[in-house]
Amino acid sequence: MAFGFKLKTVKTKESFENYQQLFDRIKDVDFTAGKPELVKNGFADVIVFPPLDRQNQIWVMLQGKNKIIIQKNQVVGVTDQAINAAFDAVTGGLFSVGSIMGKNSKKIEKLVEATASEIEALNL
Repeated sequence: MAFGFKLKTVKTKESFENYQQLFDRIKDVDFTAGKPELVKNGFADVIVFPPLDRQNQIWVMLQGKNKIIIQKNQVVGVTDQAINAAFDAVTGGLFSVGSIMGKNSKKIEKLVEATASEIEALNL
């Protein structure tokens, strides 16, 4: 893990052509991180879990047809990302420090690990 960044990869036996297919397979699973949700992020889809705060949310993304990436990210949504960037600009970068040193930083990293393990256990 790089400083403030957490990413886990899960390889699958099944091929997923799109996010809806993956979401349909995991939407009813009881995850430690909460209930997954399929949302739009600009022009793209992404599967997310409930955020801990504006800077700490789990994103689940497809990479190719047989690889799932689980990562720590800021709250999904172009508007929210623009607001976060504005806060960062106004505070001279101090706002983004919360994503690597804030109280929820370690918690979200553990949730990324747990989510990756739980998805892997599904044997997709």
